[in-house]
Amino acid sequence: MKDHALIALAFDKQVRIYVSQTTHLVEQARQLHQTWPTATAALGRLLTASAMMGLMYKKGERLTLRVKGDGPIGQMLVEANPEGDVRGEIQNPHVYLTFDDPSLKHKLDVGSAVGKGFLHVTKDLGMKDYFTSSSALQTGEIGDDFTYYFAMSEQVPSSVGLGVLVDVDQSVLASGGYILQLLPYTSETTVQRIEDIIGAIPPMSTLIHEGKTPEDIVSLLSDGTAAILDKRLLRYHCHCSKRGFARSLSALDRETLDTLINEDGKAEVECHFCHRKYVYSKTELLQIKSGREPQKKEV
Repeated sequence: MKDHALIALAFDKQVRIYVSQTTHLVEQARQLHQTWPTATAALGRLLTASAMMGLMYKKGERLTLRVKGDGPIGQMLVEANPEGDVRGEIQNPHVYLTFDDPSLKHKLDVGSAVGKGFLHVTKDLGMKDYFTSSSALQTGEIGDDFTYYFAMSEQVPSSVGLGVLVDVDQSVLASGGYILQLLPYTSETTVQRIEDIIGAIPPMSTLIHEGKTPEDIVSLLSDGTAAILDKRLLRYHCHCSKRGFARSLSALDRETLDTLINEDGKAEVECHFCHRKYVYSKTELLQIKSGREPQKKEV
């Protein structure tokens, strides 16, 4: 099944629900960044939340989400758009932490790996300026941190559930999440009903690993009251290009460009999101210096 998300209204249109399955895109991210299990879970949760959040915006808009904690993972960054595309990077992919508590043996300790810090969300709404809002990380578990962000920065009472299940060979067995948002006229009876459902529902990764689809999970979260509004495909997609990096090289100061041309005779640039490498010859660097984009085909 392809990764996808559903958008629905439930409980007599009092609640908006997003549910996603992201197993394939998180596994692709793991392979690209060579993440160890706890880093896989952390980045996977951020990718999943960001993918759903991107669907809340209009075509042409985009989000950049940063989790900056003091844990061993360091910073994680994800870009998302309304088309369901996400791409991400992680400062230290080689983190594997589990809980010390014997009752939680083999459980990945994402909170300690992320640590204390902030979640920053930058919105590019196609205007002159970008808009950035931030909130403090509550647990580092990502789901709790997005729940707090929506309440404090967006003033939207929400519940966010995220899960990534990693296999013994470090591949991703299951990944997905939900964002449940209360609309302004939600009744107290509905709020209590939702709290009971969330308290009883198994983890998202468990549901998906058991074969539950986003459609099934929407039904569980809504107690069968949901009307599905839309279905969107999700994917890990990097839109980097040799031409794009040429524009970045053109922004370098003349002295740095001269060093690349005269001493190195070439330049190699690696994309942080997909690790694709682009090599620029001396001729191409001279073209960049003169203000012309390289004519050579991308490699």
